[in-house]
Amino acid sequence: MNNSVHVNNLSLTYAAVLVIVALIISNRQKLKLESDMIVSVIRAIVQLTIVGYVLKYIFSLNNILVTAAMILIIIFNAARNAANRGKGIPKLFWPSFISILTSTSITLLGLVLSGAIKFIPSQIIPISGMIASNSMVAIGLCYKQMKTKFHDEHQRIEEKLALGAQPFQACANIVQTCVKTGMQPTIDSAKTYGIVSLPGMMSGLIFAGVDPVFAIKYQIMVVFMLLSATSLASVCSSYIAYRRFFNDEFQIIID
Repeated sequence: MNNSVHVNNLSLTYAAVLVIVALIISNRQKLKLESDMIVSVIRAIVQLTIVGYVLKYIFSLNNILVTAAMILIIIFNAARNAANRGKGIPKLFWPSFISILTSTSITLLGLVLSGAIKFIPSQIIPISGMIASNSMVAIGLCYKQMKTKFHDEHQRIEEKLALGAQPFQACANIVQTCVKTGMQPTIDSAKTYGIVSLPGMMSGLIFAGVDPVFAIKYQIMVVFMLLSATSLASVCSSYIAYRRFFNDEFQIIID
């Protein structure tokens, strides 16, 4: 089977015409998103081009330390974006960083030890990006849910604290709900794989000319990987972040 797709500069230029469809819709519907679309497309092109050349260089080096440094850069950026999604909750960068580092490290370790992937840049870096990205989304959902729940249920939490409950005892149900919220999108997506959608890993391999049956095995591996990663990230971030809503005297803080 050799039906791989080769994308050249000319085909990319033709494909860029599709952006005009979105621009026309925005203009006709008076959404005023044209400038944001143009900026986002330009940023995507520049960032992906730079990353492409950087990865090409790293792959050619095949150095463990450089590979580890690249993974840390990915985790750092994911943590920063996750923290931004929890705007209103103080000091979220380190909880986010620890959560994504934990989910990425444990999941990668399991994949390498099982022989599913090798510790080489061309495999480790793309997989790390997938894990960190999904962990970032899960953590962002946890933070958003946590802000809403603490705001809505602060009176009930204060009553529990007044009766002698510890902070975690007073908000255990909120933490549980946040963990569930972070995991739910990954679970829901997994239910539709193969029926509604052909996920990115599988589609990419098929485009590259790989046998679909072989590509399915990699996609199943990704399903296992993302369930593990989002579970770990949701648990770690929720169990750390809830403390940001209490002061040293175990009093609830609501902005």
